[in-house]
Amino acid sequence: MFLDANVLFTAAHNPNGKAALVLELANAGLWQPVTSPYALEEARRNLERKYPACLAELDRRVAELRLVVDSGLGDCPQGLAEKDCPIYLAARSCQADVLLTGDLRDFGFLMNAPDKTEGMCIQTVADFLESLSS
Repeated sequence: MFLDANVLFTAAHNPNGKAALVLELANAGLWQPVTSPYALEEARRNLERKYPACLAELDRRVAELRLVVDSGLGDCPQGLAEKDCPIYLAARSCQADVLLTGDLRDFGFLMNAPDKTEGMCIQTVADFLESLSS
């Protein structure tokens, strides 16, 4: 499970929310949570700007995450914003089954469409949690 920056941001900012729950369950061993230095830095930068008091919570939440870098190999789906290619490629390089993101503007056309993402399912946290109960 690859976590995009906005999932990390939200988990740190709202420790009682769905993103935090996914991280807690992942860290408990249900999934292998992964992110990239690129995503982590984006989450950190946005928290510093908007909610600096939440930085310690971010550090606590990501302590058990595995970090992977984008391999630079492969192509991003046509139409994906260039700024999101490092996220997509990092998720592909670690062979993530799921990329969790709240970025509907840039990833929306790829949501729940593994046929467009080489088999990886891109979902919001809410969609992911809902799929577990179905």
